[in-house]
Amino acid sequence: MGLDEKDICRIAETAYLNQENTWRYRAIVHYCYKKHEHMQTYVYPEDIYHALREDVHFAEYSFEQLEQDLAQLVTWNNLKPHQETGRARSIMDFKRRRFRYQCTPYTVEIERMVEKLRQVGEEFGGSLETTQFDRILQALTVLVEQSEPLAAAELNQTWLDLQHYFQTLIRNASDYLAHLKSAKVEERMQTNAFIIYKDKITQYLQNFVLGLQRASVKIEKLLKESRPEAVERLLGRLADYQLERSLPGEQRERSAYIEDFRESYVVMREWFLGTEYRAGELQALYAETLETIRRITKFAQRLAEQHQTTRSRKADYLYLAGWFARLTEKRDADALSAALFGAPGARHFYVQERASDRMDACIEDEAPTEIELKPHVSTYRERTRQTAIRDQREQKAALLAQHLAQQARHDALLDALVVDGVIDLAALPVISTEVRKTLLGWITRCMQQRTGEIQTETGRHVRLLWDRTSAARICLKSEDGDFLLPAMKLAVTAAKAG
Repeated sequence: MGLDEKDICRIAETAYLNQENTWRYRAIVHYCYKKHEHMQTYVYPEDIYHALREDVHFAEYSFEQLEQDLAQLVTWNNLKPHQETGRARSIMDFKRRRFRYQCTPYTVEIERMVEKLRQVGEEFGGSLETTQFDRILQALTVLVEQSEPLAAAELNQTWLDLQHYFQTLIRNASDYLAHLKSAKVEERMQTNAFIIYKDKITQYLQNFVLGLQRASVKIEKLLKESRPEAVERLLGRLADYQLERSLPGEQRERSAYIEDFRESYVVMREWFLGTEYRAGELQALYAETLETIRRITKFAQRLAEQHQTTRSRKADYLYLAGWFARLTEKRDADALSAALFGAPGARHFYVQERASDRMDACIEDEAPTEIELKPHVSTYRERTRQTAIRDQREQKAALLAQHLAQQARHDALLDALVVDGVIDLAALPVISTEVRKTLLGWITRCMQQRTGEIQTETGRHVRLLWDRTSAARICLKSEDGDFLLPAMKLAVTAAKAG
């Protein structure tokens, strides 16, 4: 980033805003600025003096002090003196060098800024208007697609309009979202009165999002499809127009004008489209607006819940009491009470896992569960007996051999179902409960994988074969019941030996 000397040097014209006698300097400059705004370019010291003496703060202010202050403001380049020779009535008047004063351009802009700062206040303002997007789209369409037949003055005005709409959009949107995030607005959102305005604010933000989506797509399309050579011709014509209307001595190089216009165009393009390193600010504005909608909705929901929990339920209970009063049977009252308040004195029972997964099985068919109850007192301790350490290797070996034999039988049953490397669930005979659980477990695990393939604990490679577009159904018959499922097959590859 190249810095000009003016970018880093001290601005002398702002010195009057922060001095020991600032109250006097600001009063003088403000009076001259007001006269400038009313097209009275030159101001006489006598007019300034009489205007200041009308204020109580300048009751003891002398004309000599005014002349000193005017000289100091001239030194800071806030005022430009012009010698008044036509009003001299004597040689002494001419020698006294009577002056009239004019505000410099810097001072006029500083005073405008100060007036604007006084209107800003302590909170952000701004707005979210979709019309700015429409205006940007209209101006950009003219510049990109219809600029050739336009006159230079009309082309320049369209460019100025585009920059104005773009800057207004950014400034207003940024200020409005910052306003919604300010501490005072956060406090207002937590009051009950906010619920009334929640829908209006949310609708306002939603309309902005819709307008943003509608117009931004067209704007992005224009910027993407604009040809670099056409953009350069446009910037060149704008630079030529600036050269023609510049006053002698104030002209810059044509390349300098083109560079300024190009920088403004690139800033706007990157704001909408982003760069290869980051997304555009348009996406950030879109995301921040949606987040604001969610935050407002959350505040409103929380207030509504608080209001719901704190409101009186007296009317509801009286209405329910009327229901009970109209009943004549206790059984009906018990049923109504259970429907309104739930079953009283509900008990929870612990049971072991069911031996069957049949949904139509009756509870009478289930085996009872025996549970050993222990005293619920802090002093209870289980009795322990000292026992000798015994060698359990033979029992462990027997249990392991039993488990391996059972696993081998289970694997043999599974291998018997494989025909040409595929288990066709529709063609299976009645299978055991263990085999049925294994097959359904494989299907579940395959469906959870993106590839539809798994590897089992025994090393088998299983892949699910299923046409999801088919509506065909099959019945898997098992010892504990029939299971309806889509027409599925399992491609099984045996584990490699060694």
